[in-house]
Amino acid sequence: MFIRLTKEQQETIIADIQRFFYNNRDEDISEFEAERVFDFIKENIAPHIYNAAISDTKYVVERQYASIEDELAALERPIKLK
Repeated sequence: MFIRLTKEQQETIIADIQRFFYNNRDEDISEFEAERVFDFIKENIAPHIYNAAISDTKYVVERQYASIEDELAALERPIKLK
């Protein structure tokens, strides 16, 4: 999966992974090892999260569209036939 992150974002994520391993597993992992964990997450976990976010977004947009349709319908004026 292609994820666009800035260099700073990637560095922050790598540091977060290292911190997680240190705080939760008492393991000091190298930057290289943290990058491998990050690669695994990007390839195997991120697509599920991304798809869930897309599904949530689709739901919100559909609800907003339905609301707009209702508002537009309320603006319509009846046509009197003669």
